[in-house]
Amino acid sequence: MMKLPLDFIGSMETYLGDEIGPFLAALDGEPVVSIRLNPFKTNPDTKLLVPTEPVPWSRWGYYLEERLPFTFDPLLHAGMYYVQEASSMFVEHVVRELLAEPVVCLDLCAAPGGKSLALLSALPDGSLLVANEVVRQRANVLAETVIKQGNPHVVVTNNSASDFGSLHHAFDLILVDAPCSGEGMFRKEEVAVAEWSHDNVMRCAERQKSILNDVWPALKPGGFLLYSTCTFNVIENERVVLELARSTAARFVQVETEAEWGIAPSFDERTPGYRFFPHRARGEGLSLFILQKPVDNGMIGEGGRRDNDNRFDRGRDATERNHKKRNNKGQFRFLKEQSAFVSFLRDPDAFHLLEWEGRVFALPVEHAEKMIDLAERLKVVTMGVEVGEEKRGSVIPSQALALSRELHPEAFPRFPLTYPQAIAYLRKEAAVLPAAPRGILLLTYEGEPIGFAKNVGNRANNLYPAAWRIRSSYPPEQVPRVIDYRS
Repeated sequence: MMKLPLDFIGSMETYLGDEIGPFLAALDGEPVVSIRLNPFKTNPDTKLLVPTEPVPWSRWGYYLEERLPFTFDPLLHAGMYYVQEASSMFVEHVVRELLAEPVVCLDLCAAPGGKSLALLSALPDGSLLVANEVVRQRANVLAETVIKQGNPHVVVTNNSASDFGSLHHAFDLILVDAPCSGEGMFRKEEVAVAEWSHDNVMRCAERQKSILNDVWPALKPGGFLLYSTCTFNVIENERVVLELARSTAARFVQVETEAEWGIAPSFDERTPGYRFFPHRARGEGLSLFILQKPVDNGMIGEGGRRDNDNRFDRGRDATERNHKKRNNKGQFRFLKEQSAFVSFLRDPDAFHLLEWEGRVFALPVEHAEKMIDLAERLKVVTMGVEVGEEKRGSVIPSQALALSRELHPEAFPRFPLTYPQAIAYLRKEAAVLPAAPRGILLLTYEGEPIGFAKNVGNRANNLYPAAWRIRSSYPPEQVPRVIDYRS
C-alpha cells in the first residue's frame, strides 16, 4: 500500500465521506495509460495497433491497456500522437462547448504541453494560441511539444503571469493550469507524495491567487478563464476561484457532461465546477472551473461574449506597414518574395516570411501582426513555423519545418529510414546513407518526416536538435507499434 500523509487522508475523508475507501484503493492502483492522436497528422479513422478504448470526453484520446516503450517509437517523435493523461483531455470538451468562432487563447502555465495540444484540437479554425511557460527549460520542452504538433497558429513564450497583465484585454480565453500540490498525481509520482504537506498546500494557494490576479487584466470582457489543478483539496480549488469571483464579479459557467463519465461536482455549490477522482472517472486527479469576465463599457457586441480586438490590421501590406511604424530598430526583417525559403512552404501566400534573431519564420497572414506585437512585448521561444536559417551561404532548414503540415511535399528529396536507422538518427548519431542523393534530405520513417540530414557522400550530417535526442540506451526487444501509418 502507498504510504500517504495522514493529514491528506483526514482531509479527503472530510470531503468524500464513505467514498474514502474506494478513493484510497484507486490511489494504490496502477495509473491509467492514454494517448492523444494528432488531428493535424491523423484522422478519426486512423487505425490503432494496440487494444484501446476511446476517452469519452475527447475526440482524439484513447486508453491503452498497458504502458508501451513510447520513447522508441519514431512516430511519437514525428508528432503522430502524444502520451497524455486522460483527465486533462477534458479541456478539449470544455472548449468545444464554449466556443464557436475564432479566438485568441492563452495557455499560461503550459509545459509540458498536453493541454496546449488539447486546446489546438478544439479551438475553432482561425484561432491563435499563445502557449507560455515561466521556466526557460520547461518552455523549451513546451516548444518541442508544440512544434511536433505541426500547427503554425501558435506562439510559445517564456514569461511570468505579470508580464501578460500589461496586455490589456488581449485574450478571449485563458487557461490557467496552475502549479499545485499535485495530489492528483500521487499514484503516478512518488515525489508528489514525499513533498506534500499542509503548509505546501497553503503556499500553492497563495501562488495561485497571485497568478490569477496578475493575468486577469489580459482577459477580454466577456472572455472565459479556465482554472484547473491536478489536486483535490478545496484550499487550492474552490476557495481560490471563489475569492477571484468575489473580487472581479466574474460568474461561473457550466458545460454539458454525461453521467457515465464519472465526473464529480464541486464541493461548494457557490463554485460549480468539475472534479475527476480516480475511483469515479478513468484518469488521474483533476479539478476545473470556468469563469466568465463581466462585460463593461459596452465593449461586447451582439452575441454578447467578447470584445473584437481590432488593434491588429490584417493582410500582408498592412502588417509590413504597421511593423515599420513601430520603429523596432530592425529586429524583424521581412524577406522578399523570391527568397529561397518561399519554395519550402505548401502555400507561401498564406504566410509572411521574416528574419528574426538570425532565424527565418513563416507567420500566418491572419495572425502575423499580433505575433510580431507579442514578440516585441514578450520573450518568444518560437512562433508560426521556424523555416530555417542561412549559414555561410547555405540554407539550412529547421526541425520545425520538417514536422510542419505546411512543408511543401516536394521541397526536399525524401529518404526512408529503417527502424534501426531511425532510432540512431533520433539519438543524434552520425549516419551513412550511401544510396541517398547528396545535399539536404528529408528523412522519413514509415512515410512520416522525422527530420533533416545533409548527405555529403561518405557520411550524413545529422541535423536533429541535440536537445530532443533519445537519451535512453535500453531499447525494447520488440519494435513498438501504436498506430498504423497507412490509415
